[in-house]
Amino acid sequence: MRAEDDCWGRYPRAQHRHVAVHDRLGDLPRFSGSALPHGNGRSYGDSCQNPGGTLLQTRGLDRFIAFDAATGRLLCEAGVTLEEIVALVLPQGWFLPVTPGTSQVTVGGALANDVHGKNHHHHGSFGRHVLSFELLRSDGSRRVCRAEDDADGWFAATVGGLGLTGLLTWVELQLRRVPGTSLEVENIRFAGLDEFFALSEASAADYEYSVAWIDCLASGRQLGRGHFTRANHAAQRVGERPSAPHRRLGMPFTPPISLVNRLTLRPFNAMYYWRQLARRKRSVAHLMPFFHPLDSIGHWNRMYGPSGFLQYQCVLPPADAADGVTALLREIARSGQGSFLAVLKQFGTLPSPGLLSFARPGTTLALDFPNTGASVFTLLDRLDRIVDEAGGALYPAKDARMSAASFQRAFPRWQQMSTYLDPRFSSGFWRRVTE
Repeated sequence: MRAEDDCWGRYPRAQHRHVAVHDRLGDLPRFSGSALPHGNGRSYGDSCQNPGGTLLQTRGLDRFIAFDAATGRLLCEAGVTLEEIVALVLPQGWFLPVTPGTSQVTVGGALANDVHGKNHHHHGSFGRHVLSFELLRSDGSRRVCRAEDDADGWFAATVGGLGLTGLLTWVELQLRRVPGTSLEVENIRFAGLDEFFALSEASAADYEYSVAWIDCLASGRQLGRGHFTRANHAAQRVGERPSAPHRRLGMPFTPPISLVNRLTLRPFNAMYYWRQLARRKRSVAHLMPFFHPLDSIGHWNRMYGPSGFLQYQCVLPPADAADGVTALLREIARSGQGSFLAVLKQFGTLPSPGLLSFARPGTTLALDFPNTGASVFTLLDRLDRIVDEAGGALYPAKDARMSAASFQRAFPRWQQMSTYLDPRFSSGFWRRVTE
């Protein structure tokens, strides 16, 4: 057993046995106790942990099996990362129909968490674009699941199923055509939440991608101020070819204290808000930095110090979103425990395919909080009450402490999901919210 940073938030810490998986055609490796598939470790809490048990390390399943450049159908092993997919298909005019905030996740992890992106209102969640996959169970049986024929429910149980139904060996995706590597981007500085909701409504039909950064420490008349970004794919034109993304130096070590704290947050948020003096700014951007701005900073999670951080992402239903987001931001501003990674966006109405899928109609807010101990947990408990009262939900892939009651209310099909669990697969998250 050894302790590892198996989750990106570096909280909680857990000890595991590690077993590598390299052969999709072979038997499941032998393990004692319970096991959990583990991709690239980019989930934030304990949904990717199995304390005291085994993690099946799937990055060894990293082979491309087939790609049809005429139709955009891709078949690859489950340990391939989204970054590796884009490197293969983008030069051939294809791109992922849905991509989350990092390209460093495996395709198996993206499926298991049914991730979403900045275009949910147009394309829904990741699972809507999965055509089929193979599931290897602990009893040695194999099951091919297809989106077009899911009478037995295994497809819906596995998409968003947090890796608990078995080991994904391969996944087949339907990609989408893109005209080039460029996006036409417009960034709009706004003064409050009313403007955010108005911009979201006005942008929904004509812009595929939209997202907002929020200054979560602003209060009073400045509450909810931020930057709204909307974008569409652009044809590659001479003179407007954006520079290719590049890696920058990252955090080479973990500082003794979090660099994100009360002293640094308020001036950073103010400078970030005023970085653009004009209310509107248009530009042409490369795809990858637009979708994955933090991927260029290696080990950026280290900036939160040895105690790590907690990400908090919720979704509030449309009828209660405006009041609910206002209440959340007031509580955060009052606490002084803000985040400079504060993202606000609208989900559309396209249904997510998984029994435990998080994305649903409404407004989603995501923030990172340094782990300051009791004070941050007290704050998050207060935020939970606001979300619960509004009938919202928290994102399992980014959670490390929601209560069983909150989970079971927000994901009422969890008991149906229980019937599909592999009896030898488990996670810290699942035990915490169901036992």
